[in-house]
Amino acid sequence: MPADWPDIEEVPHAPLRAAIARVLFHQAVRTLPVRVVFPDATMLGGGTAESPVLRVVRPGRFYHRLGAEAKIGFGEGYMAGDWTSTDLAGVLAVFAGRISTLVPPALQRFRRLAERTTPKTDRNTVEGARRNIHHHYDLSNELFASFLDETMTYSAAWFGSPDESLESAQLRKIDGLLDYAGVGAGSQVLEIGTGWGSLAVRAAERGAEVTTVTVSAEQFDLACNRVATAGVADRVRIRLQDYREITGTYDAILSVEMFEAVGMDYWPVFFRTLERLLRTGGRIGLQTITMPHDRMLATRRSYTWIHKYIFPGGMLPSVQAIEDVLKRQTGLRILEQRSLGADYARTLRLWRERFLEQWPRIEALGFDDTFHRMWEFYLAYSEAGFLARYLDDWQLRIGP
Repeated sequence: MPADWPDIEEVPHAPLRAAIARVLFHQAVRTLPVRVVFPDATMLGGGTAESPVLRVVRPGRFYHRLGAEAKIGFGEGYMAGDWTSTDLAGVLAVFAGRISTLVPPALQRFRRLAERTTPKTDRNTVEGARRNIHHHYDLSNELFASFLDETMTYSAAWFGSPDESLESAQLRKIDGLLDYAGVGAGSQVLEIGTGWGSLAVRAAERGAEVTTVTVSAEQFDLACNRVATAGVADRVRIRLQDYREITGTYDAILSVEMFEAVGMDYWPVFFRTLERLLRTGGRIGLQTITMPHDRMLATRRSYTWIHKYIFPGGMLPSVQAIEDVLKRQTGLRILEQRSLGADYARTLRLWRERFLEQWPRIEALGFDDTFHRMWEFYLAYSEAGFLARYLDDWQLRIGP
């Protein structure tokens, strides 16, 4: 195992906790619609011949990882090859659908004693946010280009038909949010979270004047090039800047799946900033991934595999949490909303398929097999959350 993955190379040694994890895992899968197959051909689970299969390759290592830190060890086990599946999203969707009941109620009271909490270094201060965004978005523009569509849009698409292309569905999503915020000719638009520039270009093509901010250096560079190539550089200003540093006022404010990176402690600051920047009569178009409110409250301080390997400092809100913050901290409210959760499952499946198809190209960029399994797990894990409806994705029209 490569030296740059020390937590994957070194298997935790926790015999007692491993034994407990084995018992809990066997009990949890007993009634799940999944088949768990072991090297000696032993099979567990409540699935049928058509159910997804989780194949445990190295049971000892698998249980030690689960026992040491279940929320992280399960994903690390896949990264290390301790378990595998030919239907990864299907297996993970089964677990996501029962996530609140996998651990017996009598043991859930000990959750805080067993789980690690989010490190202080992951807090989204201005400097911390730059560091957290760099961890994911500055990996490589070429990496993202290998599996995204031509628009380079890294968020849920909005499909209008079963055979619609991903590119067309992404443009539909962008147009839907621009319509929510009333963006048209002459609109002064602010975008928080540039991505690779697709929304800014689309708004400028409507005749809007756009200011867009990002804290990702990689995205900044490519977005500048893409805006110039689209011929709208005279109407788009891209700034390498934190949202808390923005000044001025705008007719419309847009933000697509950036809010998940704000962090719960900073939600009031984020929405007060939007209210400060919004002109009278203006509108906000916000797209964000959400989770059920009760699960958000139960896990708000948890440190998970996603935090450790994919999005440090991230926190998914619930729609209720957004409504509560808006009510307590601002004069804003949600005026209209639509769900793209089912569309996100499809989007993620397409990304994962292309990621796997393009792996030789990605590997040539310097990414190794452990990274391959990590990102395959991440994309399937996310897809599973939407398939199980544990996660949702909302476009929100917000205003006074």
